[in-house]
Amino acid sequence: MTESEPVLQTADLTKQFGGIDAVQELDLTVRQGEIYGFLGPNGAGKTTTIHMILSLVRPTSGQIWLFGDEVDPAASTPRERIGVLPGHGGLYDNLTAREHLEFVARIKQVDVNPEHLCERVGLASAIDQQAGGFSTGMCQRLKLAIALVGDPELLMLDEPTRGLDPNGARQMRQLIEAENEQGTTVFFSSHILGQVEQACDRVGILENGSLVAEDAISELRTQLSEPNTLQVTFETPLNGACSHVDTWDGVVSSGVDGNTVELVLEERRVTNEVLAELCTTAEPSVQSVSTGGQSLEDLFAAYTETEVEA
Repeated sequence: MTESEPVLQTADLTKQFGGIDAVQELDLTVRQGEIYGFLGPNGAGKTTTIHMILSLVRPTSGQIWLFGDEVDPAASTPRERIGVLPGHGGLYDNLTAREHLEFVARIKQVDVNPEHLCERVGLASAIDQQAGGFSTGMCQRLKLAIALVGDPELLMLDEPTRGLDPNGARQMRQLIEAENEQGTTVFFSSHILGQVEQACDRVGILENGSLVAEDAISELRTQLSEPNTLQVTFETPLNGACSHVDTWDGVVSSGVDGNTVELVLEERRVTNEVLAELCTTAEPSVQSVSTGGQSLEDLFAAYTETEVEA
């Protein structure tokens, strides 16, 4: 499969504040059409990186390319092609959702349909309410709607699930995935690892301003020799019912021992789909299910607490 063209690239990107390296020689690549998870604890340099990409902060050294063209640090980025959800601030309490969208459209010099955008993010009933009365979840939805003004090719999302409860975070993730399915490339910064694991195609792990790993989550697990496994035990022997299971999408290999089948999966997030297919194919009832393999939290700890080459 041919890799898509890069939408965003950096080379040796560095930012120093008072002699302290906030970002150190950062090399990353975000490809067209993917959701890229930019991981790291608070203070790792994620927001500083985003600000450099958006020309809000000037790099100390290094290069940035957007849509194939090198960014001039002294000039503004092609913001009409980029939508930004900031980590902090960004809303005016006395403006309605509609007024926010119209204001941003004037700045970007693009047409906007506020009703349509608010419908897309689930704010249709609040379009003429002032943002000062919005809940945290509504504020994040409005920020996403603002980022979508002009139908950008690249979304830069800085902690988009910040302050949301689990249900609100799930809804935000679904909104992001829906935009990605329409062809939008997403750069998704977060320190909430579970959200990233469910949404992202590839991740970059940042520690103390340095990129310590970058790859698909399944490949990061492979580098640490920790495959994702699914073991299902049925009430009676399978009698060959699952002999072709290793040809299914997402399954690397399989083994059957009596009434137990053990699968090695490409990615942790295909577990539910494979399990559903397995239960449909095999007639006996399921007795027990167990999974193995490192969570993204485990991977993050392994790459940041041990000396592992990216």
